Amino acid sequence: MSLGLIVAIGAQNAFVLRQGLRREHVGSVVVFCAVADAVLIAAGVLGMARALADSPGIARALAVAGATFLLAYGWRALRRARRPQPLTATEGGAALSRMAALAQAAAFTLLNPHVYLDTVLLVGSIGAQQPAALRGWFVAGASTASVLWFGLLGFGARWMAPWFARPKAWQMLDALIGVTMWVLAALLLRHALTAGA
Repeated sequence: MSLGLIVAIGAQNAFVLRQGLRREHVGSVVVFCAVADAVLIAAGVLGMARALADSPGIARALAVAGATFLLAYGWRALRRARRPQPLTATEGGAALSRMAALAQAAAFTLLNPHVYLDTVLLVGSIGAQQPAALRGWFVAGASTASVLWFGLLGFGARWMAPWFARPKAWQMLDALIGVTMWVLAALLLRHALTAGA
């Protein structure tokens, strides 16, 4: 789920890819993005777990809202798969200082309203519905997906650049994301229906 949400083409991914292509402060940018995701995921899971502990009605409503979001998100990914476009990351422009690169990474990560919907609310509400003994594993798994993706994107940028330049690659990836989001939506709806029974 975490990979499905994070892999979609967006400004943050384009920035990490750009830094990887330029070989500028790649480690710092990757670590910042991965740590920020891990903190947001943990905050979402822990906060949502407390909020939902005594409110099964809210948990059902969030499951339905999350499923609706995932259905729409999956639909958008499948639509992108019909008209694929490459992810571009231009190599031009002046070199950034480490602080400027981290400031931009922070802006792309924390000023994006979708990060709060996706990472905190959606991932947090799903993680909060796990048994208490498994929530730590859920956070670790979701955070690992971020580490793997940002590491691959930043450090593998030179190797992946030709692949990312091909619209067909993004078409396959978007199709996979769309199907994954729809499967997760179905699981959430099933959970909401069985919890309400």
